[in-house]
Amino acid sequence: MTEQWAQQLDLLIRAGTPLIWIRSHEEERVESLLSQAAERLPGRRLASWDFVSGLSGVLGSEGLGARQPMLVLQWLQDLDGNSPTLLLLKDVHRFCDDPGIARMLRNLTSLLRGRPHTLVLGCGSWTPPPDLEEALTLLDLPLPQEQELMTLLGNISKATGSPLNSEVLEELTHACCGLSESRVRHVAAKALAQRGELGRQDLADVLEEKRLALARSEVLEFCRTDATPADIGGLEALKQWLEQRHRAFSDEARRFGLPLPRGVLLVGPQGTGKSLTARVIAHSWSMPLLRLDVGRLFAGLVGASEARTREMIQRAEAMAPCVLWIDEIDKGFGSDGRSDGGTSQRVLATVLTWMAEKTSPVFVVATANGVERLPAELLRKGRFDEIFLLDMPARSERQSIMELHISRRRPGLLLPVETVVDRTDGYSGAELEQTVIEAMHLAFAEGRELAESDLIQAAAQLVPLSRTAKEQLEGLKQWASSGRARPASLRLVTNPDRG
Repeated sequence: MTEQWAQQLDLLIRAGTPLIWIRSHEEERVESLLSQAAERLPGRRLASWDFVSGLSGVLGSEGLGARQPMLVLQWLQDLDGNSPTLLLLKDVHRFCDDPGIARMLRNLTSLLRGRPHTLVLGCGSWTPPPDLEEALTLLDLPLPQEQELMTLLGNISKATGSPLNSEVLEELTHACCGLSESRVRHVAAKALAQRGELGRQDLADVLEEKRLALARSEVLEFCRTDATPADIGGLEALKQWLEQRHRAFSDEARRFGLPLPRGVLLVGPQGTGKSLTARVIAHSWSMPLLRLDVGRLFAGLVGASEARTREMIQRAEAMAPCVLWIDEIDKGFGSDGRSDGGTSQRVLATVLTWMAEKTSPVFVVATANGVERLPAELLRKGRFDEIFLLDMPARSERQSIMELHISRRRPGLLLPVETVVDRTDGYSGAELEQTVIEAMHLAFAEGRELAESDLIQAAAQLVPLSRTAKEQLEGLKQWASSGRARPASLRLVTNPDRG
């Protein structure tokens, strides 16, 4: 927990804020932080209540209100001012749809302004009833910061009798960023059960725990990738730009005065390498790749989308430095907001505000197949560092793509590809890959080695997207040529002839 968050909590308590909602799923951590706050503020005590155990932390009233939330609220209502109390309610949000509970909470909001008590609701995802929302003061509890994690890991290692050296402690701390305190303790417990100490060997377990943590988040996926720039045929202008941005993440760049890179929007037809580029960026920059499933943001109950968006941003920032991949952003934020009650517009506004104001090293890679559905505010300068158009590959790029897929699948086989390259003008990278695969099927069915004639036959059978969606692709190129996007290939700059 940062010192700033603790100061904010103390200020709210000292100011007599009657009803505080600490938004977090980490119950134990919330209770621990409130206990520390009670120690910092003389004369206050901490009490807690949950539905099963009832009230705890108050002599003579242990177990009060078990399975009866109204009783504990009445207890606080009748409590005099001689014992200033922080009361943590762990489960009461589940009962706030009950008119009696909601009314009692609103009554306490008025009553506690004249008494030295504070009512704290501890829960994660929750949409408060509208009549109660105004009475709540929201305080988001971020995931543990580096200093907290370093202290936690250091204390655990010391308790084992094998303290970590500073280098290993720093590596483990960086690796654990993005995990809750309970998940870090879980990883440490596994390590102690296996070897009796913490060490570098636990880095793999930390990464696996991150993958599982993201799986539980519903909207973010931890993607493993081994793609390299060599896997991309062409797109040299984009590759050069990305190399410049990679260097901008260094401490030297900060000293030079450069801001952290924000991200890039990749626009182009299907199969031109947008998703592959996102994977290459993460692997070549040695950063975790987090894929955002935009569709899941808008699934579920009213208000859940906004909560998932906040959770996504929190987890991405906690795992920084990382690459956040928003795939097919045009499908997620391309509606006008009238069909979903404005949910998509509110979520988009939250994401755009975060992108413009974020100070964490989260590099956003957004991909889109078209721009006609993208809102204008997303394309405005300052949201992304740059917008690139990934067009159909030129002749030289088609040749390198074809040779790349042949060498991968039939190592050592040298085939002339000039003829098939000449006959695949307008084919995307994915279509060229499919051409090679189809040619291999033809050869394999006849029990012989892949030949040039197989490639030519396979190419002739495929109808490329550039023919079936010609008008759409021409419109995309006209949009980009007006200065709204940079070409990802050098040949579009230096050699207009597609050849």
